[in-house]
Amino acid sequence: MDRLPHLDEREIEIILGSVTLSGTLSLPQGATGLVMFVHGSGSSRFSSRNRYVARTIRSANLATLLFDLLSPEEEKIDQITAELRFDIGLLTERVIGVTSWLRQDNDTKTLTVGYFGASTGAAAALAAAAELPDIGAVVSRGGRPDLALGVLPRVTAPTLLIVGGNDGQVIEMNRRAFLQLHSVKEMKIVPGASHLFEEPGTLEEVARLAAEWFRQYLTAE
Repeated sequence: MDRLPHLDEREIEIILGSVTLSGTLSLPQGATGLVMFVHGSGSSRFSSRNRYVARTIRSANLATLLFDLLSPEEEKIDQITAELRFDIGLLTERVIGVTSWLRQDNDTKTLTVGYFGASTGAAAALAAAAELPDIGAVVSRGGRPDLALGVLPRVTAPTLLIVGGNDGQVIEMNRRAFLQLHSVKEMKIVPGASHLFEEPGTLEEVARLAAEWFRQYLTAE
């Protein structure tokens, strides 16, 4: 449970064409920005890792939205075929659609939006940021930004890539992606961390780095 005072948290449904996506919107009073969580392959808005990071980000007085990239019907298909979780084009459309919803909602339309992406969700977050130049910041956790390599030069949002020190293959994928980014950028390698940051203290470091990045770039001067 969050201990922040005056936290407005509600379950929402976002209708995008024929698809309805579920989400959890958490708004601290006086929030200075909002971070959308774009989960990774085979995950959902109930990801324990993303929820932990979201709590830390809210302590920086930033709102958070955790939502499902796929509808329940699509999720059933994906559990069998695992094809939709790698459909970066589809996932990017969902991220852009949800961002548009946030910009029309009375509670969130004035907040600068940032993206926190994990695994394949990081590629969708960066691809969406390439299409939306007013996105305030992007953070990738153990992400696959290489899956959006072609659009990375168009990303203008300050971007932080966080990778586990023991996640050798993903480190190389992120290094290739890092070279294609022309925005403000940093790459942080968390020592002793594997792909899922399950080792003691590693997820806490991810949350700290992400909160600092979003506080810097989403908070109005």
